[in-house]
Amino acid sequence: MPLRELPVQAISDAVERLCRDASVHAAPDVQIALRAACEREESPIGREVLGQMLRNFDVAAQTGMPMCQDTGTVVIFADIGQDVHFTGGDLHTAVNDGVRQAWAVGRLRPSIVSRPIGQRQNSGDNTPAVLHIDLVPGDQVHLTLLTKGGGAENMSRMCMLTPGDGLAGVMDFIVETVDIAGPNACPPVIIGVGVGGTFDSVATLAKRAIARPIGTPQLDPELAALETDVLERVNRLGVGPHGFGGRVTALAVHVAIAPTHIASLPVAVNLQCGPAARSRSVVL
Repeated sequence: MPLRELPVQAISDAVERLCRDASVHAAPDVQIALRAACEREESPIGREVLGQMLRNFDVAAQTGMPMCQDTGTVVIFADIGQDVHFTGGDLHTAVNDGVRQAWAVGRLRPSIVSRPIGQRQNSGDNTPAVLHIDLVPGDQVHLTLLTKGGGAENMSRMCMLTPGDGLAGVMDFIVETVDIAGPNACPPVIIGVGVGGTFDSVATLAKRAIARPIGTPQLDPELAALETDVLERVNRLGVGPHGFGGRVTALAVHVAIAPTHIASLPVAVNLQCGPAARSRSVVL
């Protein structure tokens, strides 16, 4: 089968569009989930906070201003067909060019420092992005973009449990993570959970789980039950919208699993702020 040539400029253009759209327009699944949450929230303050979030979505869309001042770290999952040949440059440069352009044209706040310790100097254009690449069959490129705010990211955790901890240990760790986060992750949150794999891969598994649209069925019955049970327990914590108390601490729990070593049970919980949940995807 002949290779399909794809100019890297198409990647840059797509990344720019995704970044700007995700910063200004709330994803439809999040809007639906927040409206439903507003209807079932019993706390008057909680309902008011959720209502303000929904109004913020409208204002952002009308004015073209970001939904949140923290426009986040750009994280991209690129599923690249093995029959695609990029032309005109390299993929990493193309992705960062798209981010750079989005932050300049969209007047978004740059949030990346070039060095984590020592002289923490801002890169000025929110680059570099975090790019995860998977080679898959076919001749298409599927880009999934997340913009991760610092508050929710800082409250994320991972742990190397033991097989003896079992399902109960996994559930307890997820609920404990949300409880410790309290208001700092800007609830109501979306909870991405990774179970299995290795120390390094389980966190990526959790982060990618965030991008699953809210309301999408979990096809694995055991994982579906886990998601339902954890969501109920989290929403009984009483943290509520933005930590003001209430029944809606999380909008969704999304669990992804991977094979792991017989002696291991890695678990990662990656939180995403619901008020400005920013996820987009495109196929090129």
